[in-house]
Amino acid sequence: MKALILVGGFGTRLRPLTFSTPKPLVDFGNKPMILHQIEALKAAGVTEVVLAINHQQPEVMLNFVKEYEKKLEMKITFSQETEPLGTAGPLALARDKLVDESGKPFFVLNSDVICEYPLLEMIEFHKNHGAEASIMVTKVDDPSKYGVVVMEEEATEEARVESFVEKPKHFVGDKINAGIYLLNPSVLDRIELKRTSVEKEIFPKIASEKNLYAMVLPGFWMDIGQPKDYLTGQRMYLDYLRKKVPEELLVSGDHIIGNVMADETAVIGERCVIGPDVVIGPGCVIESGVRLFGCTVMRGARIKEHACVSDSIVGWDSTVGSWARVANITVLGKDANVVDAEVYSNGVVIQDHMSKTRGRSIVI
Repeated sequence: MKALILVGGFGTRLRPLTFSTPKPLVDFGNKPMILHQIEALKAAGVTEVVLAINHQQPEVMLNFVKEYEKKLEMKITFSQETEPLGTAGPLALARDKLVDESGKPFFVLNSDVICEYPLLEMIEFHKNHGAEASIMVTKVDDPSKYGVVVMEEEATEEARVESFVEKPKHFVGDKINAGIYLLNPSVLDRIELKRTSVEKEIFPKIASEKNLYAMVLPGFWMDIGQPKDYLTGQRMYLDYLRKKVPEELLVSGDHIIGNVMADETAVIGERCVIGPDVVIGPGCVIESGVRLFGCTVMRGARIKEHACVSDSIVGWDSTVGSWARVANITVLGKDANVVDAEVYSNGVVIQDHMSKTRGRSIVI
């Protein structure tokens, strides 16, 4: 079985992290975002994954593929566009990689999505309804902010899709596209090799022919393509691990509050208070008296004594100085430096290799 992952975006919403690393390789839960999806696909019986990339993604993607092809014993290939093709065009471009004599359906995933990935259940669902395409949907509290998937029987967990309504002004349903599809090869006959939207052009046409079914995603779901949602998704993911695979939360003790994941190579000093909802990467140093909550500290970062990091992302090899405070959706890029006693808050972004040296407070 095969799958295609749409990774062609430029990651502008996750800057400055994506200045140094392609968005699919940005760490989430101490592994590259896209690895969560590839591992889930392997567990569902997928043997070949096609990464639909853009023309500007660097050689580091190739290095990733070489490493994980061997580790996971899967075939991972690229399909590289030379101009933007939207969300459907890349499927047409990769047609020869997705279709074979077996005629089996293939998965398509948006690379920003984090969830429980019930892909085996989706395969069974697709077999049972026998139509051309299946999409996964998720329930939301405020559907007016999204494109809503209107299902034939709204009260059920599985049903035929009737239509799509973009940002409805009155209630038509509470389910939205979750960015995970299972498609028969015949769907590719509907897509031209040009910039096309699968959500706005291809799926509505299939739905109008009564050939599209939706399965409601169980458990958590989040599009983690921007910092606030990344941190919300991290909280959901850690809560999922606590319930389903608690051994992956490697930290416990009197200084730990709630769900905390820390790589075994990280060093945590005395009198720290860590958690809830914290991820600490490989080789990190957390000095004494540090307070961390609702944040991620990526590989090689150092948080100096008595600093506080909350609801923020500290990029690879960055430093937060003694008594400094980083809060409220602040993002440090790779190798950024917050000097002693600095305060950064409310969405401040510090780019790669940038150092602030004047000791003043910023946007408190």
